[in-house]
Amino acid sequence: MLLDTSGLLCLHYQAEPLHTQACAAYKKAFKRLTHSYVIAEYVALANARRFSRSSVLTFVVDLLDSPDIETIWVDESLHRAAVDLLMVRQDKTYSLCDAVSFVLMHQYGIAEALTTDRHFEQEGFVRLLQLAK
Repeated sequence: MLLDTSGLLCLHYQAEPLHTQACAAYKKAFKRLTHSYVIAEYVALANARRFSRSSVLTFVVDLLDSPDIETIWVDESLHRAAVDLLMVRQDKTYSLCDAVSFVLMHQYGIAEALTTDRHFEQEGFVRLLQLAK
């Protein structure tokens, strides 16, 4: 599965409504992948929500050090591929971080994302975190 920003937030914070669902999905995953733009976005989101900076940074270091998670560092080639995707999908409101995720998911053959973001479904992937309707 791809670990997206909102999924990491649900995983990290027990007070998040989808924390239990995120933990269960995380444990079931055979492969766990994320990228440097997700990590940057996660730090910004957690700071904006006024979460403890120490807790956020410790979580990020643990994530980067985890042998169970592969972190892809975005280089120029991947960045440009994501921008190309955004150019083709101008009718969508995808972020650059989303586009990098989609490119990587296609490259690695990953269908599921630990995310609450509906954009993943719009792009044909499985969004693992949703509130019951």
